[in-house]
Amino acid sequence: MNHRTAGSFPSVTLDDVRGARKMLAGVARVTAMETSRHLSELVGAPVLLKCENLQRTGSFKLRGAYVRIAGLLPEERAAGVVAASAGNHAQGVALASSLLGVHATVFMPQGAPLPKISATEDYGAQVRLHGQVVDETLAAAQEYAAETGAVFIHPFDHPDVIAGQGTVGLEILEQCPQVRTIVVGMGGGGLAAGIAVAVKELRPDVRIIGVQAAGSAAYPPSLAAGRPVALEHPATMADGIRVGRPGDVPFALVDELVDEVRTVGEDALSAALLLCLERAKLVVEPAGASPVAALLGGTGDIEGPVVAVLSGGNVDPVLLQRVLRYGMAAQGRYLAVRLRLTDRPGALATLLGVLSAADANVLDVSHVRTDPRLGLAEAEVELHLETKGPAHCAELGRVLREAGYTVID
Repeated sequence: MNHRTAGSFPSVTLDDVRGARKMLAGVARVTAMETSRHLSELVGAPVLLKCENLQRTGSFKLRGAYVRIAGLLPEERAAGVVAASAGNHAQGVALASSLLGVHATVFMPQGAPLPKISATEDYGAQVRLHGQVVDETLAAAQEYAAETGAVFIHPFDHPDVIAGQGTVGLEILEQCPQVRTIVVGMGGGGLAAGIAVAVKELRPDVRIIGVQAAGSAAYPPSLAAGRPVALEHPATMADGIRVGRPGDVPFALVDELVDEVRTVGEDALSAALLLCLERAKLVVEPAGASPVAALLGGTGDIEGPVVAVLSGGNVDPVLLQRVLRYGMAAQGRYLAVRLRLTDRPGALATLLGVLSAADANVLDVSHVRTDPRLGLAEAEVELHLETKGPAHCAELGRVLREAGYTVID
């Protein structure tokens, strides 16, 4: 594709996005747009969910990866491609390469979830595990590219990738012509930049809000400085947006076209993931749930209809279990409590009866008798309870103390 230049970096135009859409015809799905009644009530305006978690490979990444690889010269395709990713980009590159008949090597961190490694291999890529963090994996992939001549496929810092991601914006305008606000998660910024290019040219009145995890929010300081600024230690459960430095190409577009960047905490991400699962019946990874997390916060200034982009659904089952428990605890629907009781026959059954009468569901019980901190006739019990909210948690504490139990904070 031919791209105009913004400053010293190539940029992306609406024509580029339209060209990308033609390339993706029959490859990427036009993903569903679902109305969320619950979120609409919370926001006070219609909220729709753009379900890129239902895209092939489970995320929007296929769009940009395919456009980038399809645009390679014949000799570049013959040399193969290489990428570095903890999951979504890896799978997008793997499938795109397979469809185009290009050999792909994907470097993944050694701690990458097994389901993501298996999926990447199943899509046809050769997986190499290297490094403990993505930065180390990225360096290994770039070194491999220099040694072998394989083309490095960046996850977000390339105009063709951004043009491919921008096709999401074209679909949003067609599926919800009356849209007033688009909320989208941001890591390196490729998806937000692409959507902004497509939408702002056709509908400059639409407000675009980017969302970053608070522990990995490189865009606010970068926008304040007027240039990409690197974070030393980005940290968040949302690995899909855990990026320490904005890309040069998407940064210029975000700076120009995205109206606002908000941050969300881990509690909000957990609550959003839980809401998507319970209310929308959609499996969404933490990064994909970040726009929903933003809508759960201060939303009085958001004009509807609102489209929240659920960017991906590739969540490791182990992480999903942890996040759901975390989200339930944050909402007061899950309570871990430790207490001491007299070590005598029937004592545990009596305790469980008290909890049953208080309408608490016992999920797990751990019983300790041999601890030097305990008296000779004492036992310590740790219980994991399913509860009905903060008020119910407080009520359970009161009931246990009134029953004579020593609750250990």
